[in-house]
Amino acid sequence: MRLDGSCHCGAVRFSVEAYAPVPYMRCYCSICRKTAGSGGFAINLGAHAHTLTVTAAEGAIGVYRALIDGEQSPMERRFCTRCGTALWAWDPRWPSLLHPHAGAIDTPLPAPPEAAHILIGSKAEWVRVDAAAGEQCFDAYPDQSLADWHRARGLLEGPAPEA
Repeated sequence: MRLDGSCHCGAVRFSVEAYAPVPYMRCYCSICRKTAGSGGFAINLGAHAHTLTVTAAEGAIGVYRALIDGEQSPMERRFCTRCGTALWAWDPRWPSLLHPHAGAIDTPLPAPPEAAHILIGSKAEWVRVDAAAGEQCFDAYPDQSLADWHRARGLLEGPAPEA
C-alpha cells in the first residue's frame, strides 16, 4: 500500500510502499513518548526502505539517535527540524525496513482489528494504558514481529522485506 506523509508545517513530504500498514502497535517507551508524543505512545508502520521518496526544504530533515543504556543506538529517527514532527525510523542493522510514524501519514490507514500495547514497563507513571478487553499488553517487546502480526491476520500487503 502506498503511503504519503508529511510534517505539520509542510517542509517535508514523503511516500513509501508499506507491507504492514495497519497502525496496531502502540509503543510506550520513553524514546517514542518523548520524540513522537501521541498521548504517551507512538505507532510505527512497516515499509520497504528502498521505496522511500522524499521532498524536503533544505535542512528540514534531522536525525536523532537515542542513548540506550548509555550507548548511542544505531536506529535513526528522522524528524522535521522546523516543526518537530516525527517522520520515520530506520536502522542500518535491518536496512530493507523503514518504519513511518502513523501520525505523519496523510493517506487514510486501515483501522486495526485490535491493538497491541508494548514496552509498558517503561511508560511514564501518568500514562494510562487504555487497552480494550482481550488486547495484548507487553512489558517489553511483543512475541510477534510487525510482519508476523499482519501475516497472522491476513493483512500483509505483499512480501515483507528480510529483517
